[in-house]
Amino acid sequence: MKKKRHSSVFYSDIMSLEMLVKEDNGGDKGLDHSPPSPPPPFSLYPPPVPIPLDHASEFQLLVAVVLSAQSTDKKVNECTPALFAAAPSPEAMVQLDTSQIQEYIRQVGLAPTKAKNISKLSTMLVEQFGGKVPSTFEQLESLPGVGHKTASVVMAQAFGFPSFPVDTHIHRLAQRWGLSDGTNVERTEADLKALMPQDKWNDLHLQIIYFGREHCPAQKHDPQVCPICTWAAVPPFDRPGVSPLKAGQSLSSRPDLKSAKSAAKRKLAASLSDTSEKGAKIEETDTKAPVARKRVGRKKVD
Repeated sequence: MKKKRHSSVFYSDIMSLEMLVKEDNGGDKGLDHSPPSPPPPFSLYPPPVPIPLDHASEFQLLVAVVLSAQSTDKKVNECTPALFAAAPSPEAMVQLDTSQIQEYIRQVGLAPTKAKNISKLSTMLVEQFGGKVPSTFEQLESLPGVGHKTASVVMAQAFGFPSFPVDTHIHRLAQRWGLSDGTNVERTEADLKALMPQDKWNDLHLQIIYFGREHCPAQKHDPQVCPICTWAAVPPFDRPGVSPLKAGQSLSSRPDLKSAKSAAKRKLAASLSDTSEKGAKIEETDTKAPVARKRVGRKKVD
């Protein structure tokens, strides 16, 4: 009979942060950890969780998400009011030259490429989708500049379809909390979907993003002062200053992390070995326990 493994993860809503213990029958999911006792509940970002990108329509959300790639939501929100005032719809956007779109979005990263993509996707929306944003992953991902993450955000926030878009914050925190191994964002998304209740996905991905921004930075993070990492961070991320892999980054490019992970595995192996030896000694002692002898007394004579 296989022993059940336990992975401690926070339950669905980050706003209550109750502990969920997921049991399975094996499979390599990285280091498992179980804190001695669940943390006290506290409230963070209760639903409805606000969408960080300002928009007034499905089209504007799509454009804003396209602009947010390799840029901050703050920068996007600074440039979209003027852009959407000039072109609030696909029909209006196609009337602008690519150079005009680029001028509106010049402060975001990769502005020339994004301007071209926005112009092309607007044309496709008008010509192929009747000016409407499509509501399937396949159709969304056929648009220029729209990858799986962008499509997931639109499906979740515009159409309410259960999705779990993984950005840099989610990818980082999933590693720190032992919910995924950081191999790539696809693996992180699959792992989180397997762990979290589907009806919580759309709120959860936003809650984790907000938490990561405010409490759990990529660099110089001290897990001992973080509301979640104090009890959920797994080795070696339970040590101050140890940063998880970035999306697309290989372990070979991070000798510091490779060394820290190796040390954490050695420590775990030593701990398991010590526990195993103690268990063996106890078992050996039990097998050598003296057998109680039946006491034979003298026969009483009347």
